[in-house]
Amino acid sequence: MKPLETHGILGQSTSYPKTYAPDMLYPIPRALGRAKLALPADALSIGMDWWQVFEMSWLNSQGISQVAMARLAIPATSDYIVESKSLKLYFNSLNFTEFDNQQAVKAAVEKDLSACLKTDVTLEIFEVNIANSLPISAPQGDCIDNALDNSGKKIAIVSDVDSSSLTVANQVASDSQLQILHSHLLRSNCPVTNQPDWGTLEIQIDSQQIDCAGLLEYILSFRQHNGFHEQCVEQIFSDLTQAFAPKTLMVRAWYTRRGGIDINPCRVSDISLLPPPSRLNRQ
Repeated sequence: MKPLETHGILGQSTSYPKTYAPDMLYPIPRALGRAKLALPADALSIGMDWWQVFEMSWLNSQGISQVAMARLAIPATSDYIVESKSLKLYFNSLNFTEFDNQQAVKAAVEKDLSACLKTDVTLEIFEVNIANSLPISAPQGDCIDNALDNSGKKIAIVSDVDSSSLTVANQVASDSQLQILHSHLLRSNCPVTNQPDWGTLEIQIDSQQIDCAGLLEYILSFRQHNGFHEQCVEQIFSDLTQAFAPKTLMVRAWYTRRGGIDINPCRVSDISLLPPPSRLNRQ
């Protein structure tokens, strides 16, 4: 178990708050994960972390429960991420709190998270009684999940990430080209609870042609890796940059939901490459 001062209440037995409790929010320094990577922090700070909340509720002035879905946007330039369990407990603390209207809820959440993370956090609220208010989309590009099928290679369960399989498709130098690839096989473990985190990964990279079998083997090497969602995406971004020196790079992941919340980090080599937030059908 990690020390409490590093990971707050994650992995601890806790009671659900019944009153408004912004002090439940717990920040974790991004530097804890970035210090282990080859790229400097400023190269990992271009992007966004989108958190989608499906169990959001508060009281109106009559004491009647209101429900909605929401999406948080946390800039990758922030010095902190928010601990996921603390965020769940914080949203639960709104359940029996009265607000004048939806705008007041939005203002309170943005204020509390911005204060906790020392950055400008935005919240978008989606109505549950409007069809497709939070629409489902699909990852772009080619799926590489079958790239190893004809290789005859047995893929071992390794103890941690192995980037040695990241190679170009042809050893002869070739022109750079934009490749858009995705995989549904990203899996890592929470570094505190050791619970598995599943996600879909999308990569848009302008470089020499990548060997997709090697890329899939690299993604599979995350299966026993301990890392928060944001840290995993930043490690992939760093490893791809080191391996291929791309002209441009975008790495994003859509993680499956836990406790009514899913986390969707995205890192880009230039802010102009930042895609809009989206939701997949497995979320």
